[in-house]
Amino acid sequence: MRASAVEVEPLVLVTTGDCHLCEHAREVLAALGVEVRAVDVGSAEAEALARAGLPLAFLPVLTDGQRVIGYGRLSEKRLRKELGP
Repeated sequence: MRASAVEVEPLVLVTTGDCHLCEHAREVLAALGVEVRAVDVGSAEAEALARAGLPLAFLPVLTDGQRVIGYGRLSEKRLRKELGP
């Protein structure tokens, strides 16, 4: 029996321009090899996430679209634990 491939959506990183914490988040996520899709906080997609109840007050915000995984100054150690192997 062959296992079917499961398509996994990349995580979303809500950011804004000229944001040193956003740049730090990109560096941490790259070091962990985590694929993310960056979304500007002023975009319609970020607005939809906020309407869905995701808090976007402290950028950057890392989300899977359902819950906040991390925000502000992201910790490599915490993300490694949160995201698993």
